[in-house]
Amino acid sequence: MQLREVRSDDLDYFFEHQQDPEANLMAAFAPRNPQDRGVFDYHWSLLLEDPATRVRTIEQDGQVAGAVVVSGIGTEPEVSFWTAREFWGQGITTSAVDALLEAFTERPLRAHVPADNIGSQKILTRRGFSVVGEDKTFSNARSEVVTELVMQLG
Repeated sequence: MQLREVRSDDLDYFFEHQQDPEANLMAAFAPRNPQDRGVFDYHWSLLLEDPATRVRTIEQDGQVAGAVVVSGIGTEPEVSFWTAREFWGQGITTSAVDALLEAFTERPLRAHVPADNIGSQKILTRRGFSVVGEDKTFSNARSEVVTELVMQLG
């Protein structure tokens, strides 16, 4: 696994990953219409152009496996990640988060995780994140209000 700068052709893979209904339910926070490429491109252009955001592509054996993002740098930085389902359960996301935490050392660092997303919670907890609060917010992917755990490192 390696983290690298995002290339323009990575966006095609990120968009394809976003089409997975099971991954959308797990993440809970997908766009209202995951198939809308215009909304997707606009969202990613904002991320990639924002100096207060770091985005890295997760690459595994030459394949784009997902992305990790730290946003809000300088205020209250927050980490998020998305890995294509075909790469789940292989330790790739864990390795990507480890690499990100090694490169990005600003603390505290937060994450919002759906309360029922046990896999993401395990990754963060094993890295030293702890639950510091809860939020309730509407999930487009689930069409319901969900509970998010607010987790923090440092």
